[in-house]
Amino acid sequence: MALVVNLASSGLVRTGLGLGRFAEDGDPLFKGKWVLDDAGNQIVSKVDWWGWPLIIIAVKVLVAFGVCVVATAMSIWYLRKFIADMQNRVGPARAGKFGLLQSLADGTKLFFKEALFPAKAEKTVFRLAPYIAAVPAFLTFSVIPLGGVIDVAGYRTNLQVADPPMGVLFSLAISSIAVYGVMLAGWASGSKYPLMGSVRASAQMISYEAALGLSLAAVVLITGSLSTRKIVEAQAGAIWNWNAVTTIFVPFIIFAIAAVAELNHPPFDLVEAESELVGGFHTEYTGARFAMFYLAEFMNQITMSALVTTLFLGGPNMPFNLGTLLRMDNIPGIGGFLAAMFGASSPLWLALKVFILVSILVAVRATLPRLRYDQLMDLGWKRMIPIALMWLLILAARQAGVDTPSRLAYMVLAIAGCLVAWGLLWAAMRVGRRSAQEEYAQLNAAASNSSTSGRAGRL
Repeated sequence: MALVVNLASSGLVRTGLGLGRFAEDGDPLFKGKWVLDDAGNQIVSKVDWWGWPLIIIAVKVLVAFGVCVVATAMSIWYLRKFIADMQNRVGPARAGKFGLLQSLADGTKLFFKEALFPAKAEKTVFRLAPYIAAVPAFLTFSVIPLGGVIDVAGYRTNLQVADPPMGVLFSLAISSIAVYGVMLAGWASGSKYPLMGSVRASAQMISYEAALGLSLAAVVLITGSLSTRKIVEAQAGAIWNWNAVTTIFVPFIIFAIAAVAELNHPPFDLVEAESELVGGFHTEYTGARFAMFYLAEFMNQITMSALVTTLFLGGPNMPFNLGTLLRMDNIPGIGGFLAAMFGASSPLWLALKVFILVSILVAVRATLPRLRYDQLMDLGWKRMIPIALMWLLILAARQAGVDTPSRLAYMVLAIAGCLVAWGLLWAAMRVGRRSAQEEYAQLNAAASNSSTSGRAGRL
């Protein structure tokens, strides 16, 4: 019997295995080293995670962190070049070839600037807030599957830092923690404008976190797993297996809009709103601490784009099944590495999808005006949350009726219930709008009467 040891951080379990039988869940790295027995069968020879497994984990963490930082720097350069082309400008062009080193130059400059503290600031919280904002971005990226499985020094491991069985809940929890950095930064600054920005951040997070969670529940309902790797595996094969297609696009659209709002990205950047709040929550920050907020903002864009790709767009899976055209695992020596890097499930496909989503974010930033605060709240509470909840009910009815004669009845009842609920909601909103219009008319009439009586008195 071979004993398999799985680390808690990777979501693995300790279990006994017979020859040729392996645990299905988690990273195979901790299942031991793969060798051949006397009969030529692959078995796990030993359980030793103090040597190569820990080295492989450390390398994966460092590589993932490096990918996040480099991708963030390149996304900032790409943002500035993209918008410059849209506005018929040159953009960054002096630091390095095509201005590629501009982000490095800006970051270096910020880290050597003086760190100032407002007189009324809570200094401990003021120092801590930038790190609370930046760390969750990398933690979310750690559960994103970057590809398939690769062999290193006789050990087989996933191209993923960690594969906890509740990876979806982990990413949702971490994204909720990130807003605390913004809230604490505004509160600890001891100034009114940053405080207003932090209050807006809390309200915005509450408004769009519900819609985000409901659209995420639709993915879990369809795939039947909270593991990000299992969700990616369920979308393998072709583009029509992607969750964006199987859920009929509605949860995908809602999740994407809610994710943009969670990022405080235009047109939802009311947390900063330079025309109203100077700089919002980071008005009082300078130097390296401001750089941390800047890094967190753009790193969150990369991470959230990767999460959307993982949940709805197949992750690192190719859009179409090309069969044996991309079979590289039979190449002697390097076949496993080539298959992991360039095969049907590879980081290249994930990078391409993330690049497309980041390009859409940049285009949105450059074209759409900022919403008013009432429009922001109305979109979250009166549109997205009801639609996400109703669509989840329809998908649940579809799943409940799978392979049963009552499937059509379930769907009809769910759709009818959603239509009734939407009608009641529309009627309630109509009454609310009518009351607001009447109140507005009364205020206008009172202001007009006041102005008329004032002129009459002067005459």
